[in-house]
Amino acid sequence: MTTPPSAAPAGIPGSRPYEPDLRHHGDAEVRGADAALTDLAVNVRTGTPPAWLKARIAASLDGLAAYPDGGPARAAVAARHGLPPERVLLTAGAAEAFVLIARAVRARRPVVIHPQFTEPEAALRDAGHQVERVLLTERNGFRLTASEVPETADLVIIGNPTNPTSVLHPTAEIARLARPGRTLVVDEAFMDAVPGEHASLASRTDLPGLVVLRSLTKTWGLAGLRIGYVLAAPETIADLERAQPLWPVSAPALAAAEACSEPAALAEAAEAARQIAADRDHLLARLAETRTPDGRKIHVTTPAEGPFVLIRLPDAAAVRTRLRTLGFAVRRGDTFPGLGPEWLRLAVRDRATTDRFTEALSKALTD
Repeated sequence: MTTPPSAAPAGIPGSRPYEPDLRHHGDAEVRGADAALTDLAVNVRTGTPPAWLKARIAASLDGLAAYPDGGPARAAVAARHGLPPERVLLTAGAAEAFVLIARAVRARRPVVIHPQFTEPEAALRDAGHQVERVLLTERNGFRLTASEVPETADLVIIGNPTNPTSVLHPTAEIARLARPGRTLVVDEAFMDAVPGEHASLASRTDLPGLVVLRSLTKTWGLAGLRIGYVLAAPETIADLERAQPLWPVSAPALAAAEACSEPAALAEAAEAARQIAADRDHLLARLAETRTPDGRKIHVTTPAEGPFVLIRLPDAAAVRTRLRTLGFAVRRGDTFPGLGPEWLRLAVRDRATTDRFTEALSKALTD
């Protein structure tokens, strides 16, 4: 379903349409005094960054007097994906990449496929674009059908796996969106949490207009460092680079990008992805055992393939507030276009944390 940016779920008759807060993110749930809550609102892997990565970042501090040189890190990222360096642009997190795309891509009809991470649409709006939304629905499990995207859309943005639905769209269906004259942006910020990265388009060079975004924030615990990258055709990379300020990525972030692209790091990330999948299965099993006061099961969007799951339950806002008093922060869903106040997103955590959380959830539902 294609909608203008003001469209939203129906509210009180005669009231203004509800417009989600595109600038709300999970970290808002655990700031200040709320930092003591057990965090299921942010999708950064716990126990990170690992000690070896901290040491590599710390070692870079001796070179802070020099301007950062992105060449070695760019080459390392390129080698990691089997691409030439001219197809790589390092950025201050994937969020900067969305801003660069909004500024550099001359789109007449940009379309964002929702529900998904809201920063792409926010960046496009800030750059003066009129954004259309394609709203995937619960009826088909929030899964992409390429024919839903208008033929004349010349900029299309989709997440894979998608935040917050945890849906992993088939590669072939996303590839159907690529065509000459269109920029197709695929946000793969969570792809390294998928065992084998089997649906990744990162190494593809045969799809016209393809732009893939990756982040090192989630798997490696580097949200405070800000490091990500763009993979695209050299001419697209050149356009985006012209929109960047000089020296946009710090020396410590460059050191992290280089370190996380090495074979040992990739093996560690692959093992982490397998563990996340096992922990997610445990969370899904525990949620399947949990009941609302009237005996109903909690609705979970499945199959979930990211490091988080999306659930729907009655009085979700009240449950979320009650969970905070029980020591847990979860992500509200009503800030994502296409969802509403009955949705919550839960980050995947270890089994012990999941067991404590689902016990608290049962209590919150009862209360």
